[in-house]
Amino acid sequence: MSSNKKEKEEVHLKSVLMAYLILVLHVVLITGLVMLVIFFRGIINYMIWIFIAGTAAIVASAYHFYKRMKMEGKTLREIFNSRRFGDRTVEVNLLGGLASLKISGSNDPAALDTASSGQFKQLEDPNVIQNREFSELVRLLENNLITLDEYNRFKEKILKS
Repeated sequence: MSSNKKEKEEVHLKSVLMAYLILVLHVVLITGLVMLVIFFRGIINYMIWIFIAGTAAIVASAYHFYKRMKMEGKTLREIFNSRRFGDRTVEVNLLGGLASLKISGSNDPAALDTASSGQFKQLEDPNVIQNREFSELVRLLENNLITLDEYNRFKEKILKS
């Protein structure tokens, strides 16, 4: 069990270090932008180029979307009424969420709907998951759906995970 605890601590440490790395990279990005503004003597002098580059990016993405729409032979209404967009959240993030657009469906299973349920959704404890797997395994054995050999093999897999 101590090796399992060490593995969990190692995973937790890696997660914390990754979060710090992301924070440091954001600071480096902002510092780089500040240095670019200082180096180029202000953003006002290059406003037209920024506008042209932004417009070109928007036109290129619209052209790509139009080309894909024609390739599939569908209209814009058919694409937005397809399964890909039906009752799902459509979210567009620019610059890591600095500018974002989010369109949420009414029956979105992935969204945390805490306002209507009145509860916070939480992750399950690994021990609870393991107990549920064991009870399912015992039920299969009692109903003669698996053999004793299969039961022992699956039990070892559950204990190792």
